[in-house]
Amino acid sequence: MHVFPFLRTLATGSVIAVALLAQPLHAQAQAPVAQAASAADRSEYVIGPGDVIKVTVFQNPDLGLEARVNENGTIRFPLIGSVRIGGLSVSNAEKAIADGLRLGDFVKEPQVTVLLAQIRANLVAVLGQVGKPGRYPLEVGGTKLMEVLAQAGGVAPTGSDTLVLSGVREGKPFRKEIDMPAVLGPTQDTTADIELQNGDVLFVDRAPQIYIYGQIQKPGVMRLERNMTLMQALAAGGGLTPRGTEKGLRVNRRKADGKIEVLEPGMNDLLRPDDIIYVRESIF
Repeated sequence: MHVFPFLRTLATGSVIAVALLAQPLHAQAQAPVAQAASAADRSEYVIGPGDVIKVTVFQNPDLGLEARVNENGTIRFPLIGSVRIGGLSVSNAEKAIADGLRLGDFVKEPQVTVLLAQIRANLVAVLGQVGKPGRYPLEVGGTKLMEVLAQAGGVAPTGSDTLVLSGVREGKPFRKEIDMPAVLGPTQDTTADIELQNGDVLFVDRAPQIYIYGQIQKPGVMRLERNMTLMQALAAGGGLTPRGTEKGLRVNRRKADGKIEVLEPGMNDLLRPDDIIYVRESIF
């Protein structure tokens, strides 16, 4: 009914266009992350504690190293000892190592390359009704919500079209609800496609449901789409059986106090989450 189911099909591979959202996050493993960032017109990834880096020095194979950045943001590098690279971009980390080699008079004009072998410092969690829940790295600066969501396989068919992003911004708790149809719809509200930060949590709740039974072709549980009317629900249920009638339709709805009220809605009336629709049998 909305553009949003378009993204939900990503997990099955039937929509290639959405999968392309993940493209900037899959730069070639053997290419410097700085090059991937440049290609995407973004700031570089910032190295942090827990990241594993691979360092090579041109024409100096003995100085090659793969190391984990410790909690202090440093690594131990041959000849120059401890080098602080935590909090630096990839290119600045290359410069820091090159400066140590040059100033120590170990290599006259060192050409240093730093690659990210594993990202453990800048991670976001994607939870709930998605194709592949888990933790995902922010491989380059400026990674957007939709890119990480695509990596997680998109929203599952059971997922809501309203996502919740929580984290910390400027030292204060941050929470924002993102309306997926607004992001993917014709207006393309790009402001809702928020830039993610380390430690963010993206949660996709289960979509609201309604229940329909009686003389309907496909009775059972049904996803409640946005602004769904009674007529649309009956159509989504395959329509009435030959013995069904539109007269005397009933909707059981739970009120705020927990009590159930029985309604006789019109065909164009909007349904609410957990409504129970009963289609009666014609007496003729």
